[in-house]
Amino acid sequence: MTSREHLYDLIKESFLLLDFGDRALFERYGLSVSRYYALYHIAGNPGLSPSRLSQLMFCDKSNITRLLQGLEADGYVMRHAHERDARIQRLFLTDEGQRLHDQVCAAHMDFIHKRLSTLPSGATEQLVAALGYLNKALAESELVNG
Repeated sequence: MTSREHLYDLIKESFLLLDFGDRALFERYGLSVSRYYALYHIAGNPGLSPSRLSQLMFCDKSNITRLLQGLEADGYVMRHAHERDARIQRLFLTDEGQRLHDQVCAAHMDFIHKRLSTLPSGATEQLVAALGYLNKALAESELVNG
């Protein structure tokens, strides 16, 4: 195995471990990872369109439609027609959705800090720089090749 293949395996394993922990945390609040991140993106971008949400979540529009229908049925999200173009929908959190988001987001931030506190001094900055560079290159490559 080359060092690049080993690095890829480590990054993938880290993702799976982080995702597993997130799933367990979000389940305590009755959320899936997708539902949490939908709330997260809508809270951070009130008035966001479903189309933009699908881009942010790397998810196709039909999956976003189903996800939003469930969040609406649970009373967490509401849709409003765009002020100038009624064909475009804008997404907002309800008061209940905002409360849930704030509660879960605070728990998630605490969870992140606890999990990553095991990194040695200076490693966080190095990883941020290296992974930031990698993610930028991967995103640009997808735009060119995708």
